Amino acid sequence: MAKKGQKLRHYSPEFKLSVIMDMRENSLSYHEVVRKYALGNPDIGGPRGMVKCWERIYLEEGFEGLAKERRGRASKMSGVRKGRKPKVKPEIKDDLIAENQRLKERLEYLEAENEYLKKLDALIREEEARKAARRKQ
Repeated sequence: MAKKGQKLRHYSPEFKLSVIMDMRENSLSYHEVVRKYALGNPDIGGPRGMVKCWERIYLEEGFEGLAKERRGRASKMSGVRKGRKPKVKPEIKDDLIAENQRLKERLEYLEAENEYLKKLDALIREEEARKAARRKQ
């Protein structure tokens, strides 16, 4: 945790992107990147974790994700509140239920087919083993 009166560094999205690109192009470890760019404060979760987080955000969301402000509480006006599922229209819900049922039936069929093929393979191998044993006698 930051100490009282301590200034926290804010890194620009361009800087974050350059760090990630340098790390990926030169196959640098998180520790090497932290040392090279003199990043972070070890008192607040560690700079390696910060670089790892930047990399994850970049891979998942691209450059726009690095530019997004993530500190503080999200605005209530920003969409669906946490804890509540968005309401689904009845016709979409019916379609989803029908699709789910169809997929369950397909899964059941494929599992039965797989079991049948396993048993058939076992019988064929057993028959081949018997023939091989007869030839040896």
